[in-house]
Amino acid sequence: MTDVPQPGQNAPAFSAPNQNGEIINLEDFQGKWLILYFYPKDDTPGCTTEAKDFSAFGEDFHKLGAQILGVSTDSQKAHCKFIDKHSLTITLLSDPEHQVADAYGAWKLKKFMGKEYMGVERCTFLISPDQKLAYTWSKVKVKEHAKAVLKQLQVLLNG
Repeated sequence: MTDVPQPGQNAPAFSAPNQNGEIINLEDFQGKWLILYFYPKDDTPGCTTEAKDFSAFGEDFHKLGAQILGVSTDSQKAHCKFIDKHSLTITLLSDPEHQVADAYGAWKLKKFMGKEYMGVERCTFLISPDQKLAYTWSKVKVKEHAKAVLKQLQVLLNG
């Protein structure tokens, strides 16, 4: 388990397949803003709301030069079903070995109904065009989160 990287640090490099099997790397976003968000499971209530909200604000992020990547341990096939079912417009990365989640400190010991297990903690990273962490959100609450990320990006761009 890795500590969560903090603003000002270099964003940890990653490489993972998207829903279509294309390998996506951090370097692909050099010169662009990147929203990298981690979520526990496709097609669960909170994760669906979060993905739909990021999709709804997708055009606003795009106008500001930002891309959005969601990351979970689900398979590419599960991601395709999730995207189709909810008409999502964001890219989802498949991280079944939780290497990307580990690098960002999102792979945590969790508790549910008295049982402990390892899983993805909902968190978001705003990565600047020079691939440094500009802002981080940990233990994210879904309601209004995408809007908060958009507002933070606007603040950073407008100084």
